Amino acid sequence: MMATDNLRPDTSLWPRVEALLANVERPSRYIDHEYNRVIKADAGYKSVFVYPDTYEIGQANQAVALLYAIVNSLDDCLAERAFLPWLDMIAQMREAEIPLFSLESYRPLSDFDLIGITIPHELAVTNIVEVLDLAGIPHKSCDRDEAYPLVIGGGPVCYNPEPLAMFFDLFVIGEAEDLIKELIDEHRRLRSSPRKDLLLALSQIEGVYVPALSDKGQPDPVKRRVYMGFAHDWLQNYASCLVPYVEVAHDRLALEVIRGCSRGCRFCQAGMTYRPVRERSSNEIVAAAAAGIKATGFDEVSLTSLSTTDHSSIESILRRLNERYRNTGVSVSIPSQRVDAFGVDMAHLVSGEKKAGLTFAPEAGSQRLRDVINKNVTEESLFTAVQAAYQAGWRRCKIYFMIGLPTETDDDVLAIADLVNEAYRVAKDSVPLKQRANVRMSISIAVFVPKAATPFQWLGQAPLAEVDRRIKLLREAGIAKGIDLSWHDPQASQVEAALSRAGREAASLIEAAWEKGAVFAAWTEQFDYSHWQEAAASVGLDLAQMAERSYPDSQRLPWDHILSGVSREFLLQEWDKAMQGLTTADCSFEDCQDCGVCVGEVAIELEGERHE
Repeated sequence: MMATDNLRPDTSLWPRVEALLANVERPSRYIDHEYNRVIKADAGYKSVFVYPDTYEIGQANQAVALLYAIVNSLDDCLAERAFLPWLDMIAQMREAEIPLFSLESYRPLSDFDLIGITIPHELAVTNIVEVLDLAGIPHKSCDRDEAYPLVIGGGPVCYNPEPLAMFFDLFVIGEAEDLIKELIDEHRRLRSSPRKDLLLALSQIEGVYVPALSDKGQPDPVKRRVYMGFAHDWLQNYASCLVPYVEVAHDRLALEVIRGCSRGCRFCQAGMTYRPVRERSSNEIVAAAAAGIKATGFDEVSLTSLSTTDHSSIESILRRLNERYRNTGVSVSIPSQRVDAFGVDMAHLVSGEKKAGLTFAPEAGSQRLRDVINKNVTEESLFTAVQAAYQAGWRRCKIYFMIGLPTETDDDVLAIADLVNEAYRVAKDSVPLKQRANVRMSISIAVFVPKAATPFQWLGQAPLAEVDRRIKLLREAGIAKGIDLSWHDPQASQVEAALSRAGREAASLIEAAWEKGAVFAAWTEQFDYSHWQEAAASVGLDLAQMAERSYPDSQRLPWDHILSGVSREFLLQEWDKAMQGLTTADCSFEDCQDCGVCVGEVAIELEGERHE
């Protein structure tokens, strides 16, 4: 039933929450009755899906929206949402002894049967401890019995779940569309069973990892779950139709049009773990956009994926959407562009008169280093894309690079400056003389963080002092005026790297950092490196050692039991090719590269033939 009624359970905390709202910033973060929310007052099974950050960040998350839609479509099952309140609200809630609550019914999280927590990145880990603590739920799985909800985790960080293993009852590895239904069915059947028996039964579901079952031995391999209905299901069933009260991070209708990417960037975890590529049909995408706009009133549709302009029918899709919404005030956006003229042409199709900005990601300054990371982008393709963009009316673009990539030298760092200076010259030469003063370019520098399930998983991060030196080298390399240079905090990147390839020893670091106040660590203004340094020292760990360590390829890795689908042999082969500067083709455009993903019914699904 859609929420038009004021249906709250007897356990609703709303009267107590309402009393706090005059004392906190952005009180609308905590107000229910969003348009199209779902209320099921009498559901027998109750789940809540938590994004461990503020409402503005979490409401835009597609995984939460997907699970919310799926579970609420099941008979006698309820899904609600919860988010981590901001610091002022947390303080107020602790003082008033109000536990963390769901947004729809204001139930305490402890009243639900299942709590599902999305783990979006490593810097969110202390927020997860804060969620559990604020909810009045013991941090450690071993301290929770049948009286507590089942606490499950999912998301990209789960390809190395070990640092968080002690906090969760189980992890979902891979794609949850079918898995969550099977898990709920089994949980309902065994809800009254001892927790140990329940977890043992749930561990039999493909894609479920129960850390407690491997406390005293080598864990059994857990195979990633792949949802092969993606290309064929009715997309609108899983499109978020909730209309938030406040402006959120991505305040638009988001439609996932492709899942997976096989371009093969060797640093990219998502590109390895979301394989194979599956495209939804152009007819389904256009119909879903129409249904979603009608249901929500949004004035923008975003066609999301890791590489939207790779869709084999992308030009047809954009032309059809443009025609449908011409003169209606509804716009279409694509969040990622290829670094070539075709990507710019597709952006031009959806921009109309609005030319907000384009993003390109060559990632490295030199061709040598782009070959090492398998980023099949040339200087020529970047300059062609920049020229096409500025000739078409854009006056600003953003270009992404990394520092600290494997085999990087000072020449590679200086090549970033050479590349962007030439790109800026091309941009200025592509516009009329009178408009050249309006030409701007932004350069964003990330620090390379090695991730599990990638060809670079065996390699440590560059030392903090060396990263700082290379950033300084770039800053002093003579980047032209009119180019804005920014970079990620190397200290935050070191913490991320320390956690990304750690084992269970990192749980004590996470809990100690939380105790020292490390919450909302992904927010620049909240990150405090000293919290993490002091926490590491207190539990006998060293951040630099954790981040910089390299593993021999003969050593068993803490996450080796998590099978991402891409074979260990392929990752080692890609590592070897990286050291030789050899590239690997994209199998969605060319021949199979034998990565190990396509087995049985798991295979690439394209609407048509792709063309470079």
